[in-house]
Amino acid sequence: MSAQRDDEAVQRYAEGFGNLLAETGWPRMSARAFAAILASEKGRLTSAELCEQLQASPAAVSGAVRYLLQMRLATREREPGSRRDVYVVQDNFWYESMMRQDRFLPRWEDVLGQLINELEPGSDAHRRVSSTLGFLAFIQAEVEGLSERWVKYKAQMDADYDASH
Repeated sequence: MSAQRDDEAVQRYAEGFGNLLAETGWPRMSARAFAAILASEKGRLTSAELCEQLQASPAAVSGAVRYLLQMRLATREREPGSRRDVYVVQDNFWYESMMRQDRFLPRWEDVLGQLINELEPGSDAHRRVSSTLGFLAFIQAEVEGLSERWVKYKAQMDADYDASH
């Protein structure tokens, strides 16, 4: 591995990752901002740094980070002695984001359970909603085991990383 960081290459690949996130439905500027923060050396950038790196207006960056904060994909911090906000991507953000989604599953099941009672059994709509309920039940059953396996896997991954660096 190279001992020196190629900032242009990092920025190019981060931009590519941001574009991929946008292709999956993320707001484009939020995706670009997230990828920029993720790839930054310290995992933290100010609004001014984001504006410069993304070549975007302060208003565009403000909207982008607002989305990231609402989705809890980034946090806002203040550097001691400074008035400027710094936007941070936490190390475990993917895990936290995915596990938060689990809280919505019971609510979705409740509403879909009410909906299916109003649909004609055997209809296409009944089949789709029934299939959705089955999928949600499957996901709920898998999430707990998945979470436990991730914690173990991450601990081993961290130990391996620390041993090699």
